[in-house]
Amino acid sequence: MTVTVGHRQVRDMVPSMHNLLELPHAELLARAAARRDAAFGNRVTYSPKVFIPLTMLCSDRCGYCTFAQPPARLEHPYLGLDEVLKLARAGAEAGCHEALFTLGERPELRYPAARDWLDTNGYESTVHYVVDAANAVLEETGLLPHANAGALFPEELLALRRVSPSQGMMIESLNGGLEAHRGSPDKVPTRRLATLEWAGELAIPFTTGILVGIGESRSDRVDALVAIAESHRRHGHVQEVIVQNFLPKHGTAMWRSDPCPDDAYTEAIALARLILPDDVAVQAPPNLSDEFGHLLAAGVSDWGGVSPVTADHVNPERPWPDLDRLTEVTEAAGFTLAPRLTVHPAWAAEPLRWLDPKLRFAVMDRSDAEFLARDDPGSVFPERIKERAAAQVADGAEVELIGIDSSQWYSGVPVEPPVLVPAFSGGSRRLQGAVDEVLTAFEAGEDLDEDRIVTLFGARGPEVGEIAEAADRLRSEVVGDDVTYVVNRNINYTNVCTFKCRFCGFSKGPLSLNLRGTPYLLTLDDIAERAAEGWARGATEVTLQGGIHPNFDGDYYLDVTRAVKEAVPEMHIHGFTALEVTEGAGRLGEDLEKYLGRLVDAGLASLPGTAAEVLDDEVRAELCPDKINTEEWLEAHRVAHRVGLRSNVTIMFGSIEQPRHWARHLIRTRDLQAETGGFTEFVPLPFVHMASPIYLQRKARRGPTWREVVLMHAVGRLAFRGYIDNIQASWVKLGLGGARQLLQAGVNDLGGTLMDENISRAAGADHGTLATADDFAALVEPLGRPLCQRSTLYGRVDHSPHEVQPTVGAART
Repeated sequence: MTVTVGHRQVRDMVPSMHNLLELPHAELLARAAARRDAAFGNRVTYSPKVFIPLTMLCSDRCGYCTFAQPPARLEHPYLGLDEVLKLARAGAEAGCHEALFTLGERPELRYPAARDWLDTNGYESTVHYVVDAANAVLEETGLLPHANAGALFPEELLALRRVSPSQGMMIESLNGGLEAHRGSPDKVPTRRLATLEWAGELAIPFTTGILVGIGESRSDRVDALVAIAESHRRHGHVQEVIVQNFLPKHGTAMWRSDPCPDDAYTEAIALARLILPDDVAVQAPPNLSDEFGHLLAAGVSDWGGVSPVTADHVNPERPWPDLDRLTEVTEAAGFTLAPRLTVHPAWAAEPLRWLDPKLRFAVMDRSDAEFLARDDPGSVFPERIKERAAAQVADGAEVELIGIDSSQWYSGVPVEPPVLVPAFSGGSRRLQGAVDEVLTAFEAGEDLDEDRIVTLFGARGPEVGEIAEAADRLRSEVVGDDVTYVVNRNINYTNVCTFKCRFCGFSKGPLSLNLRGTPYLLTLDDIAERAAEGWARGATEVTLQGGIHPNFDGDYYLDVTRAVKEAVPEMHIHGFTALEVTEGAGRLGEDLEKYLGRLVDAGLASLPGTAAEVLDDEVRAELCPDKINTEEWLEAHRVAHRVGLRSNVTIMFGSIEQPRHWARHLIRTRDLQAETGGFTEFVPLPFVHMASPIYLQRKARRGPTWREVVLMHAVGRLAFRGYIDNIQASWVKLGLGGARQLLQAGVNDLGGTLMDENISRAAGADHGTLATADDFAALVEPLGRPLCQRSTLYGRVDHSPHEVQPTVGAART
């Protein structure tokens, strides 16, 4: 490929872009900020990274650079793999997601010491060593490499594509006559543009940028930005453009030069935002400006890589801002801060196009539902945790500070989650942006539609606390301060199943005997005995769920119901998912309504909402392709409500789906509730990944982040206003400490004591199989709210454990 776009040709392409230089400075910045707001809202991203300076030798002699050093000043020409991995492991332990490989360009062409080291260690070139080092970091630590290896040729870019989800190279300037680049063969404009084009042709998510203040003109900056924009329009590969300001450094040829003036720098940032397509982020390094908050007013949407572990080896005299400081500055300007991966969300969302097959799971494994970086616990900083934890309990109460342990929280793991609720407000700061607009409309009485729900699920930083507070206010208005629970016995009568749900670590089939547990099938006598035992221990409900055994006919579920009812006539039977009753009716060739009517006659009182997973067939086609579809699940509950059964709404979230799928799930079930009024509660069920087949096959995320868990409960409370009054936290997946936070985010119910719950345990959850009333009381006491035992349908159980008061707080029609 020959690149023919040169300095003059670029200028002739889009002359209107040069007209931007005629705008008053304030107007230029205002336009850029408005453009940024329209494209990115009030979210600003950064990449938690560890900086790996693989070699500081370089064939170029740039007049401003202190990174490049001669061999005599270095102990070794290159970092060894052991040193690389030591840095990477430190970054991983500190919560980083990116390993940034920075190095000089082709030092073996200039320095015999570099050539000798490469030959001794068996590498054809520096780029070959970068490939090997990046692969080692990826495999040993899970960090995602970002290769910044300079101007490369197609075969080099392709080799790095296999181990690095993204790559980068600064254009810097298209003015080939700059004194700053004298003696730097790799800084020839056509050489840089060729690399940019090849990266696009090879579908490499790419970072590039310009360096402002090295002698180029204002028009030169426009030329470079236009060239980048045109390349992106051809290939769609430029994920961000760095606008970096020149600062003179002692020991360089330009150390007496003036630093880039602030007005020239902010103008360049604004030009980048206005010239580049909307999907390209504009980055400004926060450590190169003494006060960096004002750069947001010029159109910045990304702070780039920030390291809690290593210095900026390119600018060692300019330390990174503390991450708390970065958060405070960003939020003070009305924005929220979100960590991202080396590959930006839009590119991560299309892995088949943009990522090598080897890297697709590595990226997914560190992603949240929006393809940003997982944000707990590493991005919740200790001082803020302590302040939030102090506000978590009632005055005078003591509770162990949670979330400070360096261990990672996942659903089902016995590690306390970071403290997000109650939120640390730091004063009377009010939100601005889309989340605030949605909450304002909600408070004015408007329902949440799909787009508004998606907006709330994207909340970050203080927005999460605002949503949680709104949900908790609504909870207090709707159901008061009582925290409810039901005493129940869970009976999973078989783990043998003919269906092949890819998330399920509980069911056993011929190909899954290596997973947790062995196949079993309880007898009717076993089931009756367990129900009687539960009643004797104070249970008012038996929950019946199991696999779809190949030997079952539809009468099996009738037999189980009768067995429980005969053993304990007063027991509420809460059993059989939409899949089970649909399959049971189908195996008998019976109409579903007639079949459910027979179950009611046998003693069934309510249906669990499980088997819903995510009610969107795009997701179900991957998670459970042979299971009932969305409409079949909804129809099963519609018919159940028609014959007098109550049921609940569940959602299993955090595996492969995105926030829009969550929003559709909420709206579809809300619409059915408006029609039937038969749902009693909403129960979010976070995906437990540890023993889930789809995760072990490297095709799912590792469950939701804690922020996503908080939002699912809080947004659920808001979305179901006037439709479903009760929101439940699944302590068996979240732990009791997590449930305490959620009781301050719209939750009013703790679900069941769950004697012998096995399904979550089979997926890898480790929170136990039983909670007692004393456990719940200890959980609720610091909050100063009363704990009340309830029946399945939200009647109160007082005095005698089997004396049920009239139903209150159930769902409204």
